[in-house]
Amino acid sequence: MTVRVFSTTGRLALLLWLAALAGAALALLLARALPAWTALLLAWLALALPLLWLAFAVMAPLRRLLRALESSVASYRDGDFSFGIAARRKDELGALIDTHNALGAALREQRQNLAQRELLLDTVVQHSPVALLLVDPGGRVTLANLAARQLLGEGRSLIGLDFERLAASLPYALRRALELGEDSLFSLEMDGLEESFHLSQRGFRLHGRPHRLYLLRRMTRELARAEVAVWKKVIRVISHELNNSLAPITSLAHSGAELARRGEAQRLPDVFARIGERARHLHGFIADYAQIAKLPAPRPEPVQWPAFVAALAAHARFRVPYPVPEALASFDAAQMEQVLLNLIKNAHEAGGPAEAVELEVQRSGAHWRIEVRDRGPGMSDAVLAQALLPFYSTKRSGSGLGLALAREIVEAHGGRVALINREGGGLCVRVLLPATMRGEA
Repeated sequence: MTVRVFSTTGRLALLLWLAALAGAALALLLARALPAWTALLLAWLALALPLLWLAFAVMAPLRRLLRALESSVASYRDGDFSFGIAARRKDELGALIDTHNALGAALREQRQNLAQRELLLDTVVQHSPVALLLVDPGGRVTLANLAARQLLGEGRSLIGLDFERLAASLPYALRRALELGEDSLFSLEMDGLEESFHLSQRGFRLHGRPHRLYLLRRMTRELARAEVAVWKKVIRVISHELNNSLAPITSLAHSGAELARRGEAQRLPDVFARIGERARHLHGFIADYAQIAKLPAPRPEPVQWPAFVAALAAHARFRVPYPVPEALASFDAAQMEQVLLNLIKNAHEAGGPAEAVELEVQRSGAHWRIEVRDRGPGMSDAVLAQALLPFYSTKRSGSGLGLALAREIVEAHGGRVALINREGGGLCVRVLLPATMRGEA
């Protein structure tokens, strides 16, 4: 919609001059027949009346322009950006009108772009295979896509439902995962088959109010593919290690049989010793791999950091650059001791100075941050991406289980492990553990 405002200032100015000249002429004619003061009054009226009329005529289009601007701004406030003002002015008001129209065009374009983006986002959210649920500060569901309706409401709309009541009606495994308040994996029986899900939940502020977002992703296929890939790798590693031990044992057994046939019994003890050495190596290899499968669930207990670090120092050499916190932590002391001793051992084997190996413990928000640092060569990007995977090792005699076992123990505590190259050379292994046990405030 366009409101037209025209300019008549030039024509009005010409009429003013004509009226002024006519008034002056009239005053001169009357001055001969009337007293001086009367002629002066008439002359003043002859000039003042056209001026007043001109002022009124000039202000009329300005008033129309201001009303048009007021209506247009009110429309913008209400979200309607279709208004514009058409005016044939070459002055400052014309520049103001042009700027106003340019603003309206920009707002219209932005409004259209936002509408298209909102439509696209809504389409993506609604048709995403990830179940999405948004809960407002009052505990009411404000957004639920199609996947969430199918998974949690049997296809019914969930908007406006009380989230606690909805959660109470869900299967125990899902309800338990929601109560944990953190990312987790769980399984549900659906249509007679077991399905695995990953739950991610985050808190954020929307329009200044705290909201809670829940994302449920079906992970059955991904986990199955990952499991198959791991088993293939396990089989390759075990086959390789078995062949490395069985081939020498077979060769030594054949050599022992030949020595016995030739009656050279004095060389048999050396053959048997080498066979025993390979057998012990194979036994240790299998025992290491079995350790992950037999890893018990952690048993958290109150731990004093100074005493815990002092116990570590009795078994390994490291430097503590900053004072250890006095606050109590909660974790399985035996398992975490195993993790940190393994990390400190790796730090010493990295090739840097022994006195550069450091252990630091600090509180970082809702977590304890434990760092083991060295000044070795660090790791390449390719090694960093795979170092925490089971059976991956850069050592010729390594089993690839040290860091994987550390990661398994830390994640069982609800924490995580990260590897970071240090500036100036070296590696930092960062362990984050929850500062409170589950269920504590």
